[in-house]
Amino acid sequence: MNWEQLLSAKRYKGSSARQKYTRNTDLRSEFEKDYHRIIGSASFRRLQDKTQVFPLDKSDFIRTRLTHSLEVSSFAKSLGQNIGEYILTYKKDPLFTVQMKEDIGNILQCAGLIHDIGNPPFGHFGELAIREWFVRNLPELTYHGQPIAEVLTPQMREDLCHFEGNAQALRLVSKLHFLVDERGMNLTYALLNTIVKYPVSSLEMNPKSGDIKQKKLGYYYADEDIFKEIQRETGTEGNRHPLAFILEAADDIAYKTADIEDAFVKGFLSYNVLAEELDELQERYGQGGAQFSPVAKLRELYERGKALHVENPEEYAIKNWIVRVQGFLINCATYGFTSNYEAIMAGTYRYDLFHQTFAERLMDMLGDLAYREVFTSEFIYRMEVTEAVMIDYLMDRFVTAIIKYDDRTEQLETIDKRLVSFISDNYKNAYHYHSRGKNDVEKLYLRLLLVTDYICGMTDSYAKRLYQEMKAMI
Repeated sequence: MNWEQLLSAKRYKGSSARQKYTRNTDLRSEFEKDYHRIIGSASFRRLQDKTQVFPLDKSDFIRTRLTHSLEVSSFAKSLGQNIGEYILTYKKDPLFTVQMKEDIGNILQCAGLIHDIGNPPFGHFGELAIREWFVRNLPELTYHGQPIAEVLTPQMREDLCHFEGNAQALRLVSKLHFLVDERGMNLTYALLNTIVKYPVSSLEMNPKSGDIKQKKLGYYYADEDIFKEIQRETGTEGNRHPLAFILEAADDIAYKTADIEDAFVKGFLSYNVLAEELDELQERYGQGGAQFSPVAKLRELYERGKALHVENPEEYAIKNWIVRVQGFLINCATYGFTSNYEAIMAGTYRYDLFHQTFAERLMDMLGDLAYREVFTSEFIYRMEVTEAVMIDYLMDRFVTAIIKYDDRTEQLETIDKRLVSFISDNYKNAYHYHSRGKNDVEKLYLRLLLVTDYICGMTDSYAKRLYQEMKAMI
């Protein structure tokens, strides 16, 4: 893989790589134009009302998908600048330019904004609820008297049963913003490939392989055309785009540290528990050669808070500690990329950027702590049960209606017509455009995706309100 091709500014419509540095009345690069397309989109705005960790939370402090995405965007750009400077300083690629360094930063800034744009309401539990709904119901649903699970091809069936927010993000930005054109936001191929964390289909995924790129599905059968096109144009051909490693690291840094801060603010986690966990970590592993001691820094900040006579020295310590840890992890991720540079560029690197380091152990500890103290709490369980009821109900009603939609041999019942009318014309227009010339099975599959497209486009509040309205109406 080479950077000239990896940083392709080509779009399906409207620009080419030759235009990347063309200067006219619009002085923005193609990647800067991507940024403005994203922040001006309705899908991006909806992230402000989608769950990060705490669903349907009324606090003005707790993070949403939007604030999380902004944090990932910031970390990703910082990492990109660090790594671009490394390539320049150590002349890792004689064709690498200062402009390419700037492009990397801009691409990663955009990728951070949209990496979660395909996630449904209610966070990762919403993803799980949709997957499990298909696993339970596909064998029971029928199409022209046959079980749908038998009608669909294996890949179609696996796509639905392994529904994935990352794959939905590629689908949304490349096909579902139909009000722009048939190619969605029409973003650059370099950016589109950066958000493909797993460049494999649902039939190729293998979480047990040990290769990070096979952990989950990266694209649906419906979007195989755009996936192959961006892979070919950027020269990755079945490998992860190098910037995908950086985006993933930025995401990990953002949510692993933010979950701890949010858990403290919500009262799920205390200063003492965090300090004890960090003590145990250091006793077990030492500092792994790192110049940063998380527990020493936490206690140092606590003592500083007391010396400054702050009202809550524990809060002062944790919030400032989070910032210090984020800086440490950014340095670690930078080293992870630069020390494995050749393998990453050759497409042979199989791990994340923290693999077998003290930073990896620290982040694992933070993730485990958040899981034990927050995600398995009765509060979260109660919310997830409520969310599952809402997701299941919406899937039940809309899938039942959509199976008969656009089928000349079937007649929609009155209530089903009303349900289909709820789905935005934007999504239905995209369905009709991409179903042209397809056979009946492919159309059925696209209609099932039409339901997930619609539900994934919902905010938490809209999903809750629609559920309540429909329960009252029916």
